[in-house]
Amino acid sequence: PALSLELNAAQPSEKGCRLTFVVNNALGADLSKAAFEIALFNEAGVVDRLTVLDFKDLPAGKTKVTRFDLAGADCGKLSRVLINSATECAGTGVEPAACMRALKTSTRTAIAFGV
Repeated sequence: PALSLELNAAQPSEKGCRLTFVVNNALGADLSKAAFEIALFNEAGVVDRLTVLDFKDLPAGKTKVTRFDLAGADCGKLSRVLINSATECAGTGVEPAACMRALKTSTRTAIAFGV
């Protein structure tokens, strides 16, 4: 079982930086709630901010694309996105720790991404 999370793109937006994620729920159970606290690091490797990304519901076996606009963030200055913790992980027969334990990360950007 795995919860795959790919940082697919980082593009400047009117608000700041838009991060696009591709997530696939292969846990074998529907997630009614899935949210992760992430840390954004600047080009000097210093934490710029902590924020929560709410992926909402993730049906079993489904791949979903989700975008988040990070207000005031500069995509060009992001060196790393770290998943700090799962702030929400809920579903029938899903234990709260499953989202972090089964998490597999990847990136298609120049930004380091992982746990």
